Order: sequence, then structure tokens, then C-alpha cells
Amino acid sequence: MTPVLDASSLLAFLHDEPGAERVWSALPGAMVSAVNWSEVVQKSLQRQADIAGMREDFEQTGVSFMPFTAQQAEIAALLWDKTRLNGLSLGDRACLALAMERHAPILTADRAWAGLSLGLEIELIR
Repeated sequence: MTPVLDASSLLAFLHDEPGAERVWSALPGAMVSAVNWSEVVQKSLQRQADIAGMREDFEQTGVSFMPFTAQQAEIAALLWDKTRLNGLSLGDRACLALAMERHAPILTADRAWAGLSLGLEIELIR
């Protein structure tokens, strides 16, 4: 099934951290919310990485960048109460909303997601 990748999984891949190989195998056909992509670009710029062509490189592997829709925004807002004790950000909830909308599993490096009971398949990459 086509997974949704959150920012932490993409960053683990880009920095060759533990779990990067799991993300590599999931790239063909994977989806990424535009909100999460913004996080990845911002964190890459913080590390002074060259981001020229980075999105295109991911697209060439089969990754699709999905717009953050009004419906996803509403789902993310509704998730706030269910996820606030886990410290999930708007970006995290945008990823969850995309996965809920597409009935897709999620790959993440964020251990805080392990305790979520949202009826989603959430795979920790490490």
C-alpha cells in the first residue's frame, strides 16, 4: 500500500540516519503533504544544505507531493485534542490527515506517534 511519509522520515533518509533504508524502499509511490515538505526544506536550509533540485529528485523516485486541502485542514484541527498530549505539531497532524483521507499507512521516525490510537497504521522506521 502507498505510504505517507512525514518530515522526520524524509529527514532521516536525507541525513542517512537509522531507518533511512526503510524510507528508501518506500519512496516509489509514497506521498508527502506539502506541509511536511515545507518542514523538510526549512530544516535542510537550517543545515545549510543545497536544496536545488531536491524535490525533483524525490519526484523522480516516485514520491508525490500532495497539497494541503481544506478538508485536511479540518481533519488536522479535529485531531488537535486527540494528539495534544503527544505534542504533535500542525505538520504532524497534516500528515495524519493525509493518511486518514487516503486510508494509507504512515512512516515516521517520531516515537511520540507510537502511542496514538487513531485507527491508522503507523510504522516507526527505527
